Amino acid sequence: MKHLLNTLFVTTQGAYLCRDGETVCVRIEQETKLRVPLHTLSGIVCFGQVSCSPPLMALCAERDVLITFLSEHGVFLGRVHGPVSGNVLLRRAQFRRADDPVGAAAIARNVVAAKVANCRTVLRRAARDHADTIDTAALQAAASELNSIIGLLQCESSLDVLRGREGDAARIYFGVFDYLIVAQKQEFRFRERSRRPPLDNVNALLSFLYSLLAHDCTAALESVGLDPGVGFLHADRPGRPSLALDLMEEFRPVLADRVALTLINLQQVKPAGFTKTETGAVIMDDRTRKEVLVAWQKRKAEDVQHPFLGESVSVGLLPFVQALLLARHLRGDLDGYPPFVWK
Repeated sequence: MKHLLNTLFVTTQGAYLCRDGETVCVRIEQETKLRVPLHTLSGIVCFGQVSCSPPLMALCAERDVLITFLSEHGVFLGRVHGPVSGNVLLRRAQFRRADDPVGAAAIARNVVAAKVANCRTVLRRAARDHADTIDTAALQAAASELNSIIGLLQCESSLDVLRGREGDAARIYFGVFDYLIVAQKQEFRFRERSRRPPLDNVNALLSFLYSLLAHDCTAALESVGLDPGVGFLHADRPGRPSLALDLMEEFRPVLADRVALTLINLQQVKPAGFTKTETGAVIMDDRTRKEVLVAWQKRKAEDVQHPFLGESVSVGLLPFVQALLLARHLRGDLDGYPPFVWK
């Protein structure tokens, strides 16, 4: 497990990252603006027109520091990492399980059940915390429907059916998501989930946070020796980190969605920070992205009680803990994969 979870996010356009001994230097217009010792970093995320020197990329590959490149608006472009680490027997076990429909469905079922349960908890907490300002009846009804889907998942062994149940749960959850927004309603009204591109302010915020979460999950899987590209719930597709998408499902509601809602409801992000382009896509400005990144890092520093381990774990460590538990299951040390269920 990685104990240092600091991630360097570089959003300033035109920034250049280079190596100075064991230190990462961030230069803007030939002037060094930041120096960070490499041993304090677990990853570097570059947004838009940000470049890295070959010596720095080589050092990061040697020290297992993942460099991820995203577009200025948070779309994943690629990543740089060193040789594949971990036991080859673990990866072979992963590949065999992914090729076994029944075995893959067993893991996928636990992932989907945890995601639906966490969506249900988000709705129930909102109904409790904002009982005087939102339609609690609608949230409770949606939570009840999600609870029914969890019951249907218990004995399901078909991947296609599991994916269908997950889709049904997403429609129910996002069908009442707008009720969770209690401030700036006019500018941050949510109608439906739109991805490529995001068509409103809320979707732009969610997509950006999901990109950050995908980065963390990819780094976690690679750190334990699993292949992020071979998943169980998400089918293989060239260029897609299917296992990272699997792992992040259980964290979407409790990490990304709640950070987005907090930023909107506490008015930490403003409508002026979002712009609609000629194509209809909504993008965030640099100041808003930085505000989101600060909130994301603060959330990762908080502690939660892990339901399976029974110990307090920082939120930023959760993807690494779950990656380790998945690896232990694939090795045969655990009978089943225990997903993260938020209480």
